[in-house]
Amino acid sequence: MQYRRLGKTELSVSVIGIGTWQFAGVWGKRFEQPEVDSILSRARELGINFIDTAECYGYNHLSETFIGNSIVEHRDQWIIATKFGHNHSNDLGNGNYQPAQVLIQLEESLRALRTDYIDIYQLHSAEDALFDNDELWTMLDKQVLAGKVRFLGNSIGLPHLNCQVEKSKEFGISVIQTIYNAVKTKAEETIFPVAEEQDLGVIARVPLASGFLTGKYQPGHVFASDDVRAMRPQQGIDREINAALKVLQEKPADMAAAAWANAWCLKQSRVAAVIPGIKSLAQLETN
Repeated sequence: MQYRRLGKTELSVSVIGIGTWQFAGVWGKRFEQPEVDSILSRARELGINFIDTAECYGYNHLSETFIGNSIVEHRDQWIIATKFGHNHSNDLGNGNYQPAQVLIQLEESLRALRTDYIDIYQLHSAEDALFDNDELWTMLDKQVLAGKVRFLGNSIGLPHLNCQVEKSKEFGISVIQTIYNAVKTKAEETIFPVAEEQDLGVIARVPLASGFLTGKYQPGHVFASDDVRAMRPQQGIDREINAALKVLQEKPADMAAAAWANAWCLKQSRVAAVIPGIKSLAQLETN
């Protein structure tokens, strides 16, 4: 395994991390604790030390709970990033991003993860008006001083939100998570230059373009109703599949598509880690 410095945090993260939205059971597969244990145990053996999750990944912190149960005996060997605010399972709407509610989310994430600190605590896909909130960041700074959070991050909804990235230093943000893959490259123009200037750690999410860069899908593929991709218009799905198949023509014939897609992202020195969503041991080892 290779490791990279996560910007000004000075954390050394494995270049391959694990995204965990899939543990919520919304990507066409439901998980039980033993399978999560198996995946994370093997990941640790392979040198992976970075997990990205969120309080909204599954009802009542389901993904965080799986992770917490799995790594509790090896907590010091993992760097855990989780997120707050983007919760559609309650009726609070934008209220999820307000300081008092975020503090509740933080305590519940600590409980679910079975830890007394979170390495990277990230704002989750917030609009500019919700991001630009001094009271929120003041409250979060206090959690850093209290030792409940080590570093603050921003998981931005779209790579064009570079106005948020530019304010990272002002709000004490050290890590940016953004969409970046061989199909969607906007971050190269909008995020990476600012990250370079401010020495922000960059986490690249959806490095496999929601699975389309695995080469498994052809235009016209219809996803099952329990797969979050089924919510997308078929025209959009076909467009992304075609774009993925086009760039995969660059892949060496003897290289797995997923491995190539991850490597494509990591050729950018500004990217510290990619976080593919891994649903099986076979996928883990391929990545």
